[in-house]
Amino acid sequence: MLESVDPFIGAEPTDLPAPTGLAATWWAPKPLIGNTHPGATHPLGMVSACAYSGGYPTGYGRYDLSTEGVPDTIHDDLVASGFTHFQQSGTGAIRKYYNYMRVTPMLDSLDELGRTWRLSDEEATPGWYRATLDSGITAELTVGPKSAVHRYTFPQHRDARVVVDMSMGGLAIPYGATVPLRAHLETVEPGVVQGEIVVEGAPLAVHIECDVETWRQLLWYDRRLMPGGSSLAFDHIRPTTLRPFGFMWAGPTEEGQEIEIRMGFSLRGVEQARKNLERDDAAAGPAFDRRVGATREAWKEILGTIRVDTDNRERHEVFATSMYHSFIKPSFAKDESPFWPSKGPWAFDISTMWDIYRTQLPLLTTVAPERAVELANALLTICEQEGNFPIGYRMARGSDRFGRQGSALAHTFLADLAQLGVAGIDWEWALVHLTADLRRTYGEDYLQHGVAHPISHTLDLAHGYWSTAHVARLVGDDHLAAELEDLSQRWPRAFGADGMLVESAFYEGSRANYSFRLMHDMESRIALTGSDEDFVAQLDHFFGFGADAVVQPGLRPGAEEMAAGYALGRFEGLNNEPDMDAPWAYHYAGRPDRTAEVVHAIVQQQFGTGRGGLPGNDDSGGLSSWYVWASLGLFPVAGQSLFLLHPPSFHYATIAVAGGMLSVDTSGFAEPAHGGPVQYVQGASFNGRPLEGAWLTAAQVAEGGRLHFSLGPEPSDWGTEHRPPSWNPPTGG
Repeated sequence: MLESVDPFIGAEPTDLPAPTGLAATWWAPKPLIGNTHPGATHPLGMVSACAYSGGYPTGYGRYDLSTEGVPDTIHDDLVASGFTHFQQSGTGAIRKYYNYMRVTPMLDSLDELGRTWRLSDEEATPGWYRATLDSGITAELTVGPKSAVHRYTFPQHRDARVVVDMSMGGLAIPYGATVPLRAHLETVEPGVVQGEIVVEGAPLAVHIECDVETWRQLLWYDRRLMPGGSSLAFDHIRPTTLRPFGFMWAGPTEEGQEIEIRMGFSLRGVEQARKNLERDDAAAGPAFDRRVGATREAWKEILGTIRVDTDNRERHEVFATSMYHSFIKPSFAKDESPFWPSKGPWAFDISTMWDIYRTQLPLLTTVAPERAVELANALLTICEQEGNFPIGYRMARGSDRFGRQGSALAHTFLADLAQLGVAGIDWEWALVHLTADLRRTYGEDYLQHGVAHPISHTLDLAHGYWSTAHVARLVGDDHLAAELEDLSQRWPRAFGADGMLVESAFYEGSRANYSFRLMHDMESRIALTGSDEDFVAQLDHFFGFGADAVVQPGLRPGAEEMAAGYALGRFEGLNNEPDMDAPWAYHYAGRPDRTAEVVHAIVQQQFGTGRGGLPGNDDSGGLSSWYVWASLGLFPVAGQSLFLLHPPSFHYATIAVAGGMLSVDTSGFAEPAHGGPVQYVQGASFNGRPLEGAWLTAAQVAEGGRLHFSLGPEPSDWGTEHRPPSWNPPTGG
């Protein structure tokens, strides 16, 4: 699996074969680019490292800020002014964008710091990135959980240098720069320096080691060297007073000479940064090669939890890369919270729950439950310390919360863990924070008026109450559970007489994009429309059955063009998150064949190889993890401890689960293709027992065993009568 990953997928605008059939009718409101980067990452690690051009939003690449259509460029070529740390993965607008502590290998004077060099010969695998600057210097990067190692290969030169710019951060777009508020730098001994900058309220420390004994080691300020200086301190920096500053090593090089820079990071001071580097660097041998090997093994372990069998190299590459992108974020940073003194789980770059709660968090829960527990405890600690469960949470004080996106999304994640009965969470402690959080922000309107606007929050909060009731049942508080279930029944007030959501503000979508989410009471949801047939008719219109092809937004689309697109009320085609679970709404109306048709069109036409292989922002793996589930033939219903079944796109797969191994195999399988025919489930069995309904519980999946699909070219009556579970309120409730 590791060898099939291509970290460059999604780094440039969408470049896929022209869509056909259903896929040609879907309209994409968000930028047609994956916004990924090919830099070195560690599974769920704190640190990443990549070439830096200032491009949006990761710091890598050629592209400008874009929130709609095809992004414009800020560079004609791939360029870099150095190599930075801490990048986003596939996100869009989140205000600031890290890229701290730029390291620049140079053959020029310090006055040239900040210029760019063209990149060539780029290569990347999980945990390793390489590129050559047109200065003739080759750079290689790797990272550990809390560290980075750079290796630069120089040509012969009388005065080469490696410069660390401690003052730089952000992007080369208007208002994209991050300016440190305070800083302290010091030399410790020859080859060892350390420092700390306060950026967006977070104290980021680094311990750096460079083993070039014959080179000069210097501090610099405002591009001027400070010979003999051993420290620099800035108590208060403003954007208007900022002058760049940092460390430098300089000296002659022979042709092919390698220089290694080792960096440990911490949010709790330089001493902990040093210890983090030592922990990440414990084995014997050259540090760079050792670190690459260890990170490679970490990626092998997580990527090996799911295996698919196919002779199609491109499809295997897309699947392997989707797995890779699914486990870059969030950034786990145990014992590193800069905002409170206690040790314990902490995580950042939850960017955002809205993007990942339906697909990426269920994937984490399924194949790495111990890491899911760690994240759950981190979220609970954040809520305890800061008063709210975050929707978005970064390495910054006053983290972006993205309140407009959604409410009560952590509740669905914790509900799945509670229903699985996982160990390691104090559920009574959790229940206190879950119930309190439901009454904050938009929750106050929900309690007072029965609805909250934006109206999609009404659905979030209702599902949040229902999810929290599971935790109350788990700890034995049936009275509270009944109260929470009663509050969860207000969601129908969000719908109008036509069975669609009432008019409101909708985040990056229309009311159609939010109207078909999978609620906890889908039986009642369908009844709002009238009948199964009426509901299916609405879904068919939404997914474009019988509709004409649409034209996607181009470069700098106008307001009129975007308004016309939203007015279509059409599925967003995996370009965005609000409707990514909607294809499975057909299951609840007895039409899993329709789900098969929609999912087939997405899997085969919306994902591909190459830098343009994603249909939209990957959003911290939210998009990629959708592809993983859809390819396997299972889709998680977040918070409901349920998996809906549909035709897999591989004839055989295995998933490592808590109870052992779940195999997914097929009979009658035909290799799918772009624009090719759809396969339908004729029947299914689990551990030898026929499945009359198109679902499994999460507990069944976690136990493992054998899931078998019998496939054929025509729809069948499988799954049409036995509908997925739908929670109905108690009589009189």
